[in-house]
Amino acid sequence: MTTQTSIRVKTLVIDGRDVSAREDQTVLQVAREHNIFIPSLCYLEGLHPVGACRLCMIEVKGIPKLQPACVTRIKEGMEVVTRSERIDKYRKMVVELLFAERNHICAVCVSNGRCDLQNMAKALDIDHVGVPYQYPRLNVDATHVRFMADHNRCILCTRCVRVCDEIEGAHTWDIMARGRDSRVITDLNQPWGESESCTSCGKCVHVCPTGALFEKGKSVAEMVKRRQFLPYLTTMRESW
Repeated sequence: MTTQTSIRVKTLVIDGRDVSAREDQTVLQVAREHNIFIPSLCYLEGLHPVGACRLCMIEVKGIPKLQPACVTRIKEGMEVVTRSERIDKYRKMVVELLFAERNHICAVCVSNGRCDLQNMAKALDIDHVGVPYQYPRLNVDATHVRFMADHNRCILCTRCVRVCDEIEGAHTWDIMARGRDSRVITDLNQPWGESESCTSCGKCVHVCPTGALFEKGKSVAEMVKRRQFLPYLTTMRESW
């Protein structure tokens, strides 16, 4: 005999609007269903949310600290604010720090015009960076036969890590070190081309929000990321 677990419906308020949603949903999922814009760079439908980029921070009544919408489950009667002077200032600061932490030179990037970080800066009306650039000396890994990894453009969203682990099942990618020294690595910090676990599927390349991972042979503004496979593969895996 099998039992079915019923998922209850909750009612909450987002930016003054009464909305209803399933109790297993997050604030970000509910907001997107109702066409309420909450910015995010690390979140991608089909991958488990991790709250890495901190762009989706929101205000929840009764909680003094900002909360990440992508990992905050809804509750009955919850009151959420997605736009305020405090939130806007915080989000702009996050994007400026992302630009300053690495070497993002949009004019010579393969993802110029198709970059999620670039688009986010436009959406938040950021026309300059008000913090000092770090100018780290980072390498470009061209050892793979088909792809390249440019650590100068990585924002540590961990999309590549999650898609390789959760969808492809290879777990080639991981994160090493902490803070500003954090880097995405293949295997135990081996060159990508020497990885024994990589299947060369390209999923990591196409979920990357910037020009950090790209196909060889692509010039400035030529790299198009194709992510249509992700929701389909996720649904199929969950149905097994």
